Amino acid sequence: MALQLTSTPRTDGFYMPAEWAPHARTWMLFPQRPDNWRQAARPAQEAFARVANVICQFEPVTMGVNRDQLDRARQVIPSQVQVIELPNNDAWMRDCGPTFLVNDSGEVRLVNWRFNAWGGLYADWSLDDAVPLKVAEIEGLNYYNAPLILEGGSIHVDGEGTLLTTEQCLLNPNRNPNLSREQIEVYLRDYTGADKILWLGEGVFNDETAGHVDNLACFLRPGWVALTWTDDHNDPQYAISKDALDRLNRFTDAKGRKLEVLKIHQPNPVYLTAEEAVGVLPVDGTYPRRAGDRMAASYINFYLCNGGVIVPTFDDPHDQPALDALKSAFPNREVNGIPAREILLGGGNIHCITQQQPLGSLTNPFTQ
Repeated sequence: MALQLTSTPRTDGFYMPAEWAPHARTWMLFPQRPDNWRQAARPAQEAFARVANVICQFEPVTMGVNRDQLDRARQVIPSQVQVIELPNNDAWMRDCGPTFLVNDSGEVRLVNWRFNAWGGLYADWSLDDAVPLKVAEIEGLNYYNAPLILEGGSIHVDGEGTLLTTEQCLLNPNRNPNLSREQIEVYLRDYTGADKILWLGEGVFNDETAGHVDNLACFLRPGWVALTWTDDHNDPQYAISKDALDRLNRFTDAKGRKLEVLKIHQPNPVYLTAEEAVGVLPVDGTYPRRAGDRMAASYINFYLCNGGVIVPTFDDPHDQPALDALKSAFPNREVNGIPAREILLGGGNIHCITQQQPLGSLTNPFTQ
């Protein structure tokens, strides 16, 4: 039985562990929105199934599916993936799902953030907003209701007290317009257990999320951050990444360490084609995306699972160097590149569609 707790995680000794801590499972949602996914979401469903198939080689995967899609899901999702009915509006489990917490005794709880579809990017999000409590009920985990609109992709932690985020997202007036930076920092500390908040500026150019940090930069381990990069000074991403690099070079983490930065070159700019724009149904007479739009492609949107690194690829010359860089960063993990353009067309990527549930054990059998 899941109980709502009226204290805060910090008061109770709970914190958000790093993504490389051992997982009990990965949570995903099955895509279907016709105003976000082309061709009745069939290509996206197959892409999600491929991601789930790779992850389940490392750890259990649970796929939440709307009732009217259960038959379709069982057709395309590998049999080793658990399929459950879990009502949702769209498929971004990182953002609408819960943030899981642990304490020093290995107990697991979760945070139910408020969700407003990235500042009202799409219409009805009521089912998405209810996903964390459904997960709490399914897993029997006690939970905290956070008084903050926040998506999981907007924060990244090192598990040792440091939280990374962006001003573009968390200070955006379409999220928490009545809260100051200082008030937001208090909530972040209270509900993730972080001791120090590191603020980057903008996120990846043209990112529909308004600058989620998980597309721009992430911790590889305490004291070491991966950053999306470009050498093209004429690319609008250059100024964004250069500003992030300058900030990271000035920062120290919660333990007082200077940060090392691993620059991973972005793929060449990815543009939505006319063919890919076909089959996405309009909303109120308009289309969410148009042919020629630049997509926010990034290799930083990878996912760490037990013993594995799941990396989006784009049939691009920079794919292999990115995979090689991550193999060097994670020598004891298996690095898997998965073609992910179809996921990108919906506005995010592999990290955005996954959410880790920590094992809660103090012993980590998976090393960096």
